[in-house]
Amino acid sequence: MGQGAEIWLWGAQGWALFLHMLSLSLMAIGGAIVVAPDIHRYMVEEHQWLSHAEFNSAIALAQISPGPNLTFIPVLGWMVGVQSARTMGWLDTEWLMGVFGALLCLLAMVLPSSLLTYAATQWAHRHRDKKAVIAFRKGLLPVVFGLVISTSYLMNAHLSWSEGWRVWLLSTAVALTVWLTRVHLLLLLALGASLGAMGWV
Repeated sequence: MGQGAEIWLWGAQGWALFLHMLSLSLMAIGGAIVVAPDIHRYMVEEHQWLSHAEFNSAIALAQISPGPNLTFIPVLGWMVGVQSARTMGWLDTEWLMGVFGALLCLLAMVLPSSLLTYAATQWAHRHRDKKAVIAFRKGLLPVVFGLVISTSYLMNAHLSWSEGWRVWLLSTAVALTVWLTRVHLLLLLALGASLGAMGWV
């Protein structure tokens, strides 16, 4: 992992990171991946704790692994925790700070949204036939779609058109396939991995 700006996760910066992830938890409608642009702004652009490539690697690793799309959150926390151990000179405890960073980010992202989701689900189930509840559910679809598109743009924004036209073409084709068909996502992931292994993207 490359060296980013100094971070002292065992203090005020760690608390600030926890509060930032806590606030994003309540905006993660449709999954944690939709808040990736703001996490990128906070970790990469504002604080420079991670590079753009490291951020993309964390998301890619989490997306190809089995499990929920939220897996990239503890991966990013791990990377920031390791960077913090290097900043503090605790080189023999990088793994411990990595675990601390992963748990800090994961708990901050999961706790508020889990409690809110439980309460909202109970309420929505009791009022599922009301027009306002039905309209609210339908109204969230374009919001989630827009957030997912912005995440896709963020992950490809560093590429010029001449460098990344294949990535943009593949992203567009996959988005249309998911929208218009019922092709299983694992098949699309396998296709993307195959094209990457062949050097096409």
